[in-house]
Amino acid sequence: MTSRFAYGALAGTAVLASAASAGVTVTTNKVLWTYRVTGGGQTVAADSMDSFSGYYNSISGTFGNTYWTATADQGLIATGGLVQTFAEAKTLVFTFAPGIRAVAGNIFATDATATPINSVVNVTLADGTTYSGSSTRSTDFVGFYSSTANITSLSITVQALSGSGVRASIDNLFVAVPAPGAAALVGVAALASRRRRND
Repeated sequence: MTSRFAYGALAGTAVLASAASAGVTVTTNKVLWTYRVTGGGQTVAADSMDSFSGYYNSISGTFGNTYWTATADQGLIATGGLVQTFAEAKTLVFTFAPGIRAVAGNIFATDATATPINSVVNVTLADGTTYSGSSTRSTDFVGFYSSTANITSLSITVQALSGSGVRASIDNLFVAVPAPGAAALVGVAALASRRRRND
């Protein structure tokens, strides 16, 4: 009986995520996402969004050499680490330059007072990979990992399960960045290669 339930739950989850690229993994489990990132030789970098407060046309930040920007039609509101679209039913878009191999966050919907509400959350990457699922809390997690191509954007839309005034929201943005030792090893390898050519 338990195995049938587990199989049914896994099959249901697969329907919620469609990968346009065979190399993209989608998960709602932060531990599994982190395992995938670190298993790929990278480390997790996080932005709690605590440094933003008030109204913005856009917000931005950096993770090492990666620059990110968040925008929405009619702007964004930030308070207490939460970033949401200023107007209801707008798309919250993150772009990354250069692209990254993994991105995740606590992604959900809020009302005008920044209170989480029951909703359907749709998260789409530039290549068309999409996650759709229900959200009820500010701790709901959605993560993507690509083993084949860089992720250059992430778009969030939400639909209220009841009522109106729903806004796409995120609290905590996570990305994969090269492990500190990996960058140093690449530099050492390049130096050694150059030295061999000169000898």
